[in-house]
Amino acid sequence: MYSSNLTGFILALVSSAFIGSSFIIKKKGLRKAGVSGPRASVGGYGYLLEPLWWLGMITMIVGEVSNFVAYVYAPAVLVTPLGALSIIVSAVLAHFLLREKLQKMGVLGCLLCIVGSTVIVLHAPEERSINSVIEIWELAIQPAFLLYTASAAAIALVLILYFSPRYGQTNILVYIGICSVIGSLTVMSIKAIGIAIKLSLEGTNQAKYFQTWIFAMVAITCIITQLNYLNMVSIVICRSIMLLYYLNGYAFFTFTATS
Repeated sequence: MYSSNLTGFILALVSSAFIGSSFIIKKKGLRKAGVSGPRASVGGYGYLLEPLWWLGMITMIVGEVSNFVAYVYAPAVLVTPLGALSIIVSAVLAHFLLREKLQKMGVLGCLLCIVGSTVIVLHAPEERSINSVIEIWELAIQPAFLLYTASAAAIALVLILYFSPRYGQTNILVYIGICSVIGSLTVMSIKAIGIAIKLSLEGTNQAKYFQTWIFAMVAITCIITQLNYLNMVSIVICRSIMLLYYLNGYAFFTFTATS
């Protein structure tokens, strides 16, 4: 068990390094794309033709894959808080590569992220043993979580359909809200898929359950939506973009799912 958690811990650290770096690379790509066409912040998609943006995307994918595998080996309450380290990586690289000066409040924010993550990891409850995707499904269809899921979907739709077109370009809290609410559902589905893959490799096929595919569809939908709105905040400094990623509600779901 200790060896498994250590593997997950190392993978989570690697993930933070790659994800933190990816935002800097993508930011430079978005800047280059914005010179010759509409910015992503106003709905432009010229960045899709920018090689530098794709390099950042590949870096992010590597980081997310590492993060995904980390969930297989270690509890979500251990992996999720380590995502805060991405903020530190992104802030430092932004300071040196993008010439975005890290102010005192930014330094304080980074320190709070480190302290908060340490406290969560040290005092996180022990994760229960899961033997099949069906067990996760039974947790997901409990009335309390169904109510949360319905509320999250409703809030996300209101933010996307009403607030985003009107206030998204002037108030980053709109995009933060969208990614935060949707991100809380992403962790649940990613954890379920990770467990399904692990159990399948061990000889217990989980692909035969329709619940596995529902979790997969939820994960894909949430991830695509989050990536879209992350790119829309290209006009905001990279530290804020990284903060947006970490505020994805992961810690909230972690504690509600394991308590």
